[in-house]
Amino acid sequence: MGRTSDARERILDSSRRLLRTRGYTALGVAQICDDAGVKKGSFYHFFDSKQALTIETVDEHWAEERRGLEAVLAGAGGPVERLHALVECLVGTQRADHSESGAMYGCLYGNLALELSGQEPEVRGRLAKVFDDQVAMVARLIAEAQEEELIGRGTSAQTLARSMVAQIEGTVLLARVRNDPTLLDEAWPSARRLLAVA
Repeated sequence: MGRTSDARERILDSSRRLLRTRGYTALGVAQICDDAGVKKGSFYHFFDSKQALTIETVDEHWAEERRGLEAVLAGAGGPVERLHALVECLVGTQRADHSESGAMYGCLYGNLALELSGQEPEVRGRLAKVFDDQVAMVARLIAEAQEEELIGRGTSAQTLARSMVAQIEGTVLLARVRNDPTLLDEAWPSARRLLAVA
């Protein structure tokens, strides 16, 4: 029986790391291949282009992150406690990055969305879907909290969730610019104020 190649997984792992640390435009296929320890021919055996790889990288990253967020959604505690845990889950990667490397790399989706604002419509479409999924997850908890009258009903759960996701992304961006993980400590207090938690 022949040996199974792990080249595809290595390419995806390298892509995820390098997209977060270097960005899309500055990253070439040759750099990804060097980092993954594969030849360019192997790259094009698995992926048609850097764009195709980026879309798959976003999909895989989101699938993994989503599992963690779904576990929080289904966890113990009331909706406000689970919202708090969800926020901590979303910013936790940034704290881990800084702890391990001394640098904050920001949110993969947010970084790519900013960098590709006027180009790569297929990648941007995939990023929009990820943010829509995040908003829907947050909206489920906000609606639950509204039902229990822990959050006012004056604004729809969907609108509040969009604002909350945007606020978290903004907090991560500011923390990255200053390379200061303590700024992430404001993510939950800001969300509480936005939601007017009772």
